[in-house]
Amino acid sequence: MSFMDDNLEFADAASVGTPNGSTGNVGDIIDTGSVSRDIGAGQPLYLVITVDTAITSGGAATVIFHLVSDATTTIATDGSATEHVKTQDIAVADLVAGYTLVVPLPSFNPTYERYLGFQVEEAASQALTAGNVNAYLTLDPVGPRDSYADAAN
Repeated sequence: MSFMDDNLEFADAASVGTPNGSTGNVGDIIDTGSVSRDIGAGQPLYLVITVDTAITSGGAATVIFHLVSDATTTIATDGSATEHVKTQDIAVADLVAGYTLVVPLPSFNPTYERYLGFQVEEAASQALTAGNVNAYLTLDPVGPRDSYADAAN
């Protein structure tokens, strides 16, 4: 489990909705408080996505996750928002409870518009029928470990 700041959380067991060959915003937006901000402040930043409840569909759906930014709180779903992360197509059959995906944010283009959003796209024109996800940004995608046993020398 990685370290998470509530202010950097997009989705907490949020429904993916029922997109069918389309893209939808999921969960909350993050207001960076300014325009053209480097949200990592020079440090590597990661988008962590976990499936809370299995994502299902009536067919062989595929899902793509996006991290985008936009100038308004109504983040565009038509492809005009600034895209920072786009995962490859993931078969819905793989998106079972516990599935985890950690994606480093690109360091080559750290300029984000003011509002950050998390989006789910169904890419195979097969409507999603259920599923909940968690999504957040973190500096530490691995997270703290439990204590190690004392070494015996």
